[in-house]
Amino acid sequence: MTSEEIKQNVQKALDEIRPFLESDGGNISLIDIENDKHVKVRLEGACVGCSVNQMTLKAGVETTIKKYAPQIETVVNVA
Repeated sequence: MTSEEIKQNVQKALDEIRPFLESDGGNISLIDIENDKHVKVRLEGACVGCSVNQMTLKAGVETTIKKYAPQIETVVNVA
């Protein structure tokens, strides 16, 4: 899978997650993908101060991204 295909698949994953985040007043943006393995995202809106945002990041975002792009190893939130 090319870097562009990986990026497209990560975007598809974020598009799947976005409605759930928006329903709680939040959002998510793709910041970068390093070495086709490490995804950097930015949680936005209500997600920023949410006490469960790390759980959302690991259980929801990372799981969904890996479904679309299994080669991804890590997903981190950058402020």
